[in-house]
Amino acid sequence: MTYAFTIEVPIDPATYAHIQDGLGTEKPPGLVVHLVQRTTSGLRYTDVWESEADWKRFADERLHPVVDRVVSAALGFRPPEPSVQRLDVVDVWIGACATHED
Repeated sequence: MTYAFTIEVPIDPATYAHIQDGLGTEKPPGLVVHLVQRTTSGLRYTDVWESEADWKRFADERLHPVVDRVVSAALGFRPPEPSVQRLDVVDVWIGACATHED
């Protein structure tokens, strides 16, 4: 079952880029789409995964170790986990090409 959510985090695009560098280029199994947008207080991630288990495995095995290191260094402390707003997805279309905007 598809699992989708948004998370708002108090980081800037430079910190996000450090997180991406730490994750490497290998696409996580089960990821459908990952969208990052600027907000007035930081960034908002919108993710769609094939299943919640795929998301949890990625978060536990790859994401959290990198985020703990990068965000703690950037902010000087480890902030609490941000709240997750689950999305009730009906359909997802993915185009043939994705871009990174700076």
